[in-house]
Amino acid sequence: MEIKEKINSIINENDVCLFMKGTPDSPQCGFSMAVSNVLKHLNVKFKGINVLEDESMRQGIKDFSDWPTIPQLYVKKEFIGGCDIVKEMFENGELKKIFQNKNLI
Repeated sequence: MEIKEKINSIINENDVCLFMKGTPDSPQCGFSMAVSNVLKHLNVKFKGINVLEDESMRQGIKDFSDWPTIPQLYVKKEFIGGCDIVKEMFENGELKKIFQNKNLI
């Protein structure tokens, strides 16, 4: 239960959270880099959580969201998706609208 509470706390305390491999400045996988770059391109302030630093976090976020892959993007406590979904939403303009509607850009 402890890791679930920690994840909940991170999501509740940050409007935009990216659970990723590596950090926003030094991503450790291409998918994490792609999502991080999309957020930077939109000028969205976000909290990057490096799941490689903590195996319980790495598995915990997958269990928490019931989503098998990392990265995972949360916006105002809502799970948006992983790399493919974020890229598609960025390309069709939907992601920008989400951030605008939530007053994040």
